[in-house]
Amino acid sequence: MTFLWTGMLWFLLAAPLLVRGYINLLRRRKKVAARYPHLATIKQGLDGRTRIKRHIPPALLLLSFCLLVVASARPSAVMTLTSTRGGTIVMAMDVSGSMRTPDVEPDRITAARVAAKEFVDERDRQIRIAIVGFSTEAFLVQAPTADTHLLDVAIDSLQPQLTTAIGSAVITSLQTIFPKARLGGLVPAFGGFTSGEPLGDKAPAPPPPVQPGSYQLAAIVLMTDGRNTAGPDPVEAARSASNLGVRIFTIGFGNLAHPPGTDITTIVDEPTLRKMADMTRGRYFHAQTADELTKIYKQLAVTVTKGPEETEITVVFAAAAAAFCALSALLSLLWYHQLF
Repeated sequence: MTFLWTGMLWFLLAAPLLVRGYINLLRRRKKVAARYPHLATIKQGLDGRTRIKRHIPPALLLLSFCLLVVASARPSAVMTLTSTRGGTIVMAMDVSGSMRTPDVEPDRITAARVAAKEFVDERDRQIRIAIVGFSTEAFLVQAPTADTHLLDVAIDSLQPQLTTAIGSAVITSLQTIFPKARLGGLVPAFGGFTSGEPLGDKAPAPPPPVQPGSYQLAAIVLMTDGRNTAGPDPVEAARSASNLGVRIFTIGFGNLAHPPGTDITTIVDEPTLRKMADMTRGRYFHAQTADELTKIYKQLAVTVTKGPEETEITVVFAAAAAAFCALSALLSLLWYHQLF
């Protein structure tokens, strides 16, 4: 938690002085009671609980004062909030040949389509979604849109092809998020597209790096059932996303053991997917069944549209100060028929 007006916190030093003043007041009352025997007799009749109870309203009033001082310093904190500005989520879906594997009923690609549609249906309607498929290379299937029907049609059109180009999927997803940027040259061996004017003899310098995960208007959700077998290095591609502040949420889909009749490329490369998620401030998930994949997508429908933002929380402390002050006054009236 940080404060915009830290100088106001010096007023907290008045709290011990107030406590000292309260103690002096009690001692003065004790001396007065000693002068009048009938008051002393009444005081002796009070039990321990009553003596403790009389300190509760002043304690609440002191707490209210401290909270009010903190509120006046304008505190702010980094909180995870739901985005109200809309944004874009790029769903990068593996359509390599291994997605035909039937270890997930009825097969991986069918289960992935169903889960993806659930994600589309569960997300905030302010969020636009783009669909990117990747096999030997990555390709944009559906540009960012909020139209659920168009997204469902795009998901249904995905068909298993050949190899797995995870790195290309990340760069194509970034190019979808930043359509006016030239991102094809950020990662060696990427055969993707660029936009804008021709580069000529001199390629433009990449944009300056920002804080990882700081770009809250877009994110990438990448699902794969294997490991990278074509295109650029996925970790280097994720580094480009990290430099642009874009989070990548990775999903490994399918069994972690060899399905019958398949090779090692069909095994999820969990270390790489974890590293991609961690370096971009995203998160890695693993699903072995269609139900697990659907649950992950539903969770991501909420998680991806939230992000850490520094928010001023002065009103929280001010409201708490007012509540404790009111409670102090109420208890004082109920117990002693006077304010404080």
